[in-house]
This record gives sequence, C-alpha cells and structure tokens, in this order.
Amino acid sequence: MSMNTVYATQEPTRAEIDALQEPAVLEFGAPWCGYCQAAQPLLEAAFEGHAKVRHLKVEDGKGRPLGRSFGVKLWPTLVFLDRGQEVARLVRPAEPGAIREALALIDPAV
Repeated sequence: MSMNTVYATQEPTRAEIDALQEPAVLEFGAPWCGYCQAAQPLLEAAFEGHAKVRHLKVEDGKGRPLGRSFGVKLWPTLVFLDRGQEVARLVRPAEPGAIREALALIDPAV
C-alpha cells in the first residue's frame, strides 16, 4: 500500500471505514479541484516511507454520504485513521511537514 493517485468514484461505506484494521488516510476531494491538485506533491513527499498506510482517495461532492459522515466542508480534507478511529485531520494542507506529523500518529515506525 502507498499513496493512491486516482479518486475512487464509488466510495466505501462508513461501516467499512470504521472496520479498517490498518492505519489509513482518507483523502476527500475532486480531480478538478485546484486545492486538491496543489496538495498532491505534498502528499507524495509526506507518504514516502509510509508503505503500511492505506490511502483512500475519495471523490467527494454534494450528497455523498461518506464525506458528510466525516463533516467534510473543504477540499482536500485528510482524515488520519488508526483502526478505523480518527486521530487527526488536516484541511487544505500547505506543507508536507504537517502531513508527516499526522502520519506519524498512525504509523510511528518511520
């Protein structure tokens, strides 16, 4: 597992996310979103060395239940999960250091 580069158009259910056993990052956004596009190099840099972390890139939008269940209002929103439980959240990250810090909370071995 490592950084995912394609948004899933079919989102997992909240129950599936809550049942995750591995560390994971949910990235909510859209492929046409400028903020989301600008965050991709930051995510790529931050994810280096975190091969155990599952990256779920979910296309979000009006009426999408998963994003609403997490209270997503701006893109990209990164939700860092440990065994399905949220431990950190970043909205529109501007530098890889903040992403690395949040990743260290769910994958401290790096």
